[in-house]
Amino acid sequence: MDSDERDRILQLVEGGQLSANEAARLLDAMAASRRASERARSRLVRVRVTDLQSGRQKASVSIPVGLVNVGLRLGARLAPQLSGSALETLLRHVQDGASGRLLEWQDLEEGERVELFVE
Repeated sequence: MDSDERDRILQLVEGGQLSANEAARLLDAMAASRRASERARSRLVRVRVTDLQSGRQKASVSIPVGLVNVGLRLGARLAPQLSGSALETLLRHVQDGASGRLLEWQDLEEGERVELFVE
């Protein structure tokens, strides 16, 4: 939390414009917001592509959650199955803080399994 914001809240309490309970709620909300944004910055989306026959990993790419919107929309161009409402639902889950494996599909024509994880 920015010390200027905290000082401003304390000045409002001192001036009688804000009660101690209101100030406490504001300070708690600001701290929670900061923790949430720090967690979001540290989270990664990982896309893993595995060969179906050999089981060998062909690719593994990790991107920060903040860039997932761009990455998934780009991926939807390569995998048309992941577009429209399916893409929007996936983006919403990531933004809402979901973790673990969010998506798995097999491309039988290419002989690949594609998985998407949020870590």
